[in-house]
Amino acid sequence: MEILQATMNELEDLAKLFDEYRQFYGIDSDISSAKAFLQLRLALKESVVFVAQEDGRVIGFTQLYPTFSSVALQRAFILNDIYVTEDARGLGVGKALMEQVFQYCEQQDARYVTLQTAADNVNARKLYEKLHMKQDEYCNYVKYFM
Repeated sequence: MEILQATMNELEDLAKLFDEYRQFYGIDSDISSAKAFLQLRLALKESVVFVAQEDGRVIGFTQLYPTFSSVALQRAFILNDIYVTEDARGLGVGKALMEQVFQYCEQQDARYVTLQTAADNVNARKLYEKLHMKQDEYCNYVKYFM
């Protein structure tokens, strides 16, 4: 398995996996919109995407969005998306992607990387805790505009 930072060269395969990820969350398949979204993020350098490849096939990805910590006066990252294909789960792909994220964030002198997951996503929570991530003390609020 190889973890690499995605470029436009991986866009086709990444878009298919991103569409599958969105379907996992109940969204109808729309590969063209998924591709356009990723293409724009990559072109404008608005996100950092890492892909896991095995035998030339993309089997997982993670997407980071940059932000800043005003208190720490440092860059920070939001790990918004992580997905591993069903047939590659349990093989260490998620762990490898997360370790690449941590390495990248350290190289960027980030204060932190944060993520959210569903309370019932037991496998993901176990992974994050195994990787020494901590549940914070903040109470998150959200307002949706659609």
